[in-house]
Amino acid sequence: MTTAKNYSIHLERKEDYRQVENLVRESFWNVYRPGCFEHYVLHKLRDDPSFIRELDFVLEKDGRIIGQNVFVKAMIKNDNGRDIPVLTMGPLSIANNMKRQGYGKILLDYSLAKAQELGYGTVLIEGNIQFYEKSGFQYASSYGLRYHGLSKDDDASFFLCRELIPGYLENIHGEYKTPSAYDINEKTCAEFDRHFPKKRKLKLPGQFL
Repeated sequence: MTTAKNYSIHLERKEDYRQVENLVRESFWNVYRPGCFEHYVLHKLRDDPSFIRELDFVLEKDGRIIGQNVFVKAMIKNDNGRDIPVLTMGPLSIANNMKRQGYGKILLDYSLAKAQELGYGTVLIEGNIQFYEKSGFQYASSYGLRYHGLSKDDDASFFLCRELIPGYLENIHGEYKTPSAYDINEKTCAEFDRHFPKKRKLKLPGQFL
């Protein structure tokens, strides 16, 4: 655990689960689609074998959880047929009233350092380069990596990579597919969401779906 400037980062505890799920729900609500799935994704991930409990972090300030981040084991299918173990990450979220104050980068950098300490070689994510490049992420295409289902002419600027072990991806050229642990059933997600306070789903500009 790290503690400084009135905040602390520590592993998520079972008693934190619902508070963290509500944090994720509030953070992602109506951002990428009307409503959100991310709180259910997190709930589901915790029971998946690919979920890494040693990298399941929350950020707490003044006795309140204001951020969280998780990691999941993933694979690159190398062009020679060999599977290359990597990590993916997320959801990563910060409480709405604490965003744009640097806490996201603090939590991200801390959790990446812990993943590096545990010997993991690379993290691949889907995200915005403007935020993630500040923590060392680059376009995954610069490493010769492709995103499953996209052709060479498709926009893959959302597909990002951070080497934790320098040279880990040397001579690796292959395809990444988001782990099946992130697959959800929308009906089951809707049932899960009924256990939270009712919120209005809105179709807003900039949403993906």
